Amino acid sequence: MTDSGLVIYTDGSSRGNPGPGGYGVILKWGAKEKELSQGYRKTTNNRMELMAVIAGLEALTRNGLSITVYSDSQYVVNAVEKKWLDKWMATGFSGGKKNSDLWRRYHALSRLNQVRFRWVKGHADNPFNNRCDELATAAADGGNLLVDVGYENLSDI
Repeated sequence: MTDSGLVIYTDGSSRGNPGPGGYGVILKWGAKEKELSQGYRKTTNNRMELMAVIAGLEALTRNGLSITVYSDSQYVVNAVEKKWLDKWMATGFSGGKKNSDLWRRYHALSRLNQVRFRWVKGHADNPFNNRCDELATAAADGGNLLVDVGYENLSDI
């Protein structure tokens, strides 16, 4: 973790794939922390991993920040850090790339800040990742589950 800038820890969960799911997020700025979570009635693990990142970025009240996102999702980390998303955006997600609704949403948000990703091993020794997992699974198992419109209603995912 760096001493300057915002740090966001994220995790997603799905009880079945698809099934009820949720995300957990911790935003950390110095000694300040904020936790976010939400559950969905039917979704996938990859969608919740990505939704966690989106929720963290959407919670920001200003732009132009240096942000490090920690995620245990190689799907999310590699898509950004290995520039897969750039190719998907350039080709309009041709070839059946999934979750284009969320990737487009993330892409728009990522342009407002300087975002970099770091992969962390899930369910290991990172207390922030473990807490995000707790938040995500509690959200998936809880009440007040939202509809993942992109999963339930869109044909491109």
